[in-house]
Order: sequence, then C-alpha cells, then structure tokens
Amino acid sequence: MQEKMFCWQCQETAGNKGCTVCGVCGKNAEVAALQDQLVYETKLLAAVATAKRERGETVSNDVNHLITVNLFTTITNANFDPDAIQSAIEKTRQTRESLGDSEVKDSVKIGVLATENEDLRSLRELITYGLKGLAAYMKHANALIQDNEEIDAFIQRALAATLDDSLTIDDLIALTLETGKFGVEGMELLDKANTTAYGNPEITEVNIGVRNNPGILISGHDLRDLEMLLEQTAGTGVDVYTHSEMLPAHYYPAFKKYPHFVGNYGNAWWKQKEEFEKFNGPILMTTNCVVPPTAAYKDRLWMTGAAGFPGCRHIAGEYGEMKDFSALIAQAKTCPPPTEIETGSIVGGFAHEQVFALAEKVVEAVKSGAIRKFVVMGGCDGRHKTRDYYTEFAKKLPKDVVILTAGCAKYKYNKLDLGDIGGIPRVLDAGQCNDSYSLALIALKLKEVFGLADVNELPIAFNIAWYEQKAVIVLLALLYLGVKNIHLGPTLPAFLSPNVAKVLVENFGIGGIGSVDDDIKTLIG
Repeated sequence: MQEKMFCWQCQETAGNKGCTVCGVCGKNAEVAALQDQLVYETKLLAAVATAKRERGETVSNDVNHLITVNLFTTITNANFDPDAIQSAIEKTRQTRESLGDSEVKDSVKIGVLATENEDLRSLRELITYGLKGLAAYMKHANALIQDNEEIDAFIQRALAATLDDSLTIDDLIALTLETGKFGVEGMELLDKANTTAYGNPEITEVNIGVRNNPGILISGHDLRDLEMLLEQTAGTGVDVYTHSEMLPAHYYPAFKKYPHFVGNYGNAWWKQKEEFEKFNGPILMTTNCVVPPTAAYKDRLWMTGAAGFPGCRHIAGEYGEMKDFSALIAQAKTCPPPTEIETGSIVGGFAHEQVFALAEKVVEAVKSGAIRKFVVMGGCDGRHKTRDYYTEFAKKLPKDVVILTAGCAKYKYNKLDLGDIGGIPRVLDAGQCNDSYSLALIALKLKEVFGLADVNELPIAFNIAWYEQKAVIVLLALLYLGVKNIHLGPTLPAFLSPNVAKVLVENFGIGGIGSVDDDIKTLIG
C-alpha cells in the first residue's frame, strides 16, 4: 500500500524536507509511487536471493544484474517512464516467484514513510541510497563483463536488512559503514573494468568548440555505450561529442583512435534544455541525469540502459549485447551541425596512474611550500543558485592551493583560468563521479610517501558538493577509509535525522558549508 508521494533522496528535494506533490527533478507522483514499488520488490527479491546463498545455493548473474539495474532505474533523474518501471516491477516479481517465493506481499505499507521511527528511517534510507549509487557503478562494470559475486551478495544482503525490523540503530550504523567498504570495492572494480578496456586516463586537452559536420551528443556515464556508438559512426561523416559526465572519456587512450570523436559540448547536466536545443543533432542519454525535455528537442532525445522518458525512443541491449544505434545515426545525418556555444579547450585526465607518474614533482612542490594544500571539490553540480558558492570558493582559493576533482561538480570552475603551480594545473580533474576512487588512491599514496600514520594528517581538505545517490556512496566510501572533517553542501541531506546527523558529526566531523571566506579560513587556514 503506497502512501502519498514522499521523496527526499536528492539534494534539491523541496524545502530540504521532501517532495510531496511532484519531484523537483520532474518526476510525477505516479512515477514516484512506481519507483517506491520497484525498490520494495527489489528488496523482496534480494531477501530471497540472500536466503538462497545462506542455504549454500547459487544465485545467477541474471538475478544479480536485475537487482543492480532496478536500483539504478530509481536513481534521481534516470527514468521517468511509468511503463518501463511497471515492466521492471513485473519482471522482478516473476523472478522472485521463479526462485520459489510466491508469497503475496502487496498489503504492507511501502515507501520512505513506511518506517515510523525517524532514526531507523534515516539509516535505512542512507543505506538504500548508498546501495543505489553502488549499483550504478556495478552496472557500468557489468557492461564491460566485470562481475563480483561478493559485492552483489552484499548489495542483496544489505537491501534485505532494510526490511528487517529486528535490527537496531547500532546494527544499521555498522551496516552503513560496511556499505562504504563495498563502495570502495565497487569503485575499484569499475576502475579495473574501464582501464582494462580503454587504458589508463592520461593528461588530455579537450576541444569545446564544434566542427561543420552533423553530430551526435552522448551524455551519462557508460563508456561501453560510447565505444559502441563510436564503432558504428566511424566513416559515416557524423561527429560524436561528449556532454557532462561523459567528458572524461576523452582521457582514455582507446578512444583517441576515432578521428570523429571531436570534443565536449556544453556543461553540467542541468543546462540540458538550452544546450540540447542548440546542438541540433540527436542526443543519447546512457544514464542519469535526464532533465524532462522540451518539444524543441524531444524527438532527438534517445535513451538506453536504465534511462527512460515517456515519448523518447529507447535503444535496447542487455549485458554483453551489441546495441544497434543505426536509427539514431540515420537521424543525425538529416540534422544540421551543432551551433557553436563556446570555443577553446579544457584539460583533464589526472586519474591515479597519471598523478602517480607526477608524484615526484607533486611531492617536491609540497615540500618546497609551492603547494600549501589540496582541496577535494568532487561530487555533483546542480541548478540551484546556492551552488555558485563553489565557483566563488575556487576563485578565492589562495594561489598555492590545488583543486582535486571528479564528477560534474567540476563544471562550476573547470573553465576558469586558475593557472598552475610550477607546471601543475591548479585543477586536477580525475574524471567521472566514480573516479573519486582515484582521489582516494592519490590521498593514500601521498600518505605513504610522506610517511604519515593517518590520512587526516595530509594537507588535504574536503569540500564536496552532492546531488544524488552516487555521491552518497562516495561519501560512505570516504568515511570507511577514515577520512574526517568532510564539508558537504550546499545542504546536508534531508534524510539525515538529527540523531543520525549528530553521529556523523561526532564520529567523522561531517559539516555543512558556510560563507566562502569563512570556509576558506577553516579548510585552508
């Protein structure tokens, strides 16, 4: 039984309390209810799968992948299509029944508010949102034929635990940190999948202008989708551009062999409406973040994977299958070239192996005092004016401070002229949000180099912007790694009850943001 709409899983939730009429993201109450139902059905399936493992039975990869995709489908801004979500619900029920569980469980109350105790509710949602983020990363690794049964088993055990009324607050706090542990392992798996398939990212200058050919714009996070699109557009006269979180694809050596892979168009996800109209050609959304489209480009907006929107065409393709982009390419050939919205280039590719190669230079800069501090400004971007804070923060940072970033948060400052320190750029972009793993490895490497006992002794501050659930798993991963005194903004998550927030503050030093000047004094000194 579904209560009225209530969703608070993203940073822009209404009034920082919860969306109750429609989502700020654009989803309506029907879609919100279906997503809640899909999450619940997925938890039931996870409980059955966990019980099978406890009996020593095997759970197939088909079940593992279904659970992963279901969670990804309910992440913020991924899928707005009620028919697609209803189909996933039915498939999940059928799968559960095929595993021997045919018990009808439709009479219970579902949704966020189903848990009455606010602290239990807070922790259950924190775990669930972390698992959604982890599932997103697993989906990308799975697309590159990389699986990890241990991680899948944990996701399912943790999902089942959120339905277990016997678990205490302390049990759920422990499970929250365990979610962070598997978050690290999930990001490690995806890093392995990406670098095995495409090589280690390298310092790359990316064009942000346009050419005079028809183009396809690809957005999201799925590198395998990009690879298939590049293979199928080769020799067609159609150029391919990245958008938002797909920008870091340019850093991988394997993609540089495609002469029609020409640059990045536009900025962060929330500027889609103005930028997609000007692109003129078709746009392929491989994951979130989808913004409900306008009529000006809806007929050019295509979906694949977990992404979906009513009235937009969806390109099918399961695990390991080749997707057919021929209809999208045919449309591109009929469209004019993109309208130029900016010129120049931006530099990125500072993932862990590239920074390790520069380690001697970086360490010398720190020892000499040329670099006083690093500040991690990873995470997400968003449309709210409060996020201008991050642009101002970057502008006002002392000239001897280097920014480490990953995720679309970089669009708040990656086109500013912030200069360099002895040839080291003051913005080191490691890649997508999942490449926060690189930032963690860099921190651990510096800890080793400087012979420190604790990562918190490093000259590194954390000022992270969050928006949705992939940022939640990154936060939990950092907490598991022992990182303390992380500042999180623009607001602290609405789903943290006062007591749960107090635990995070007291045990990990989690804090919000204030004024730019005050925060620079606190974080940088």
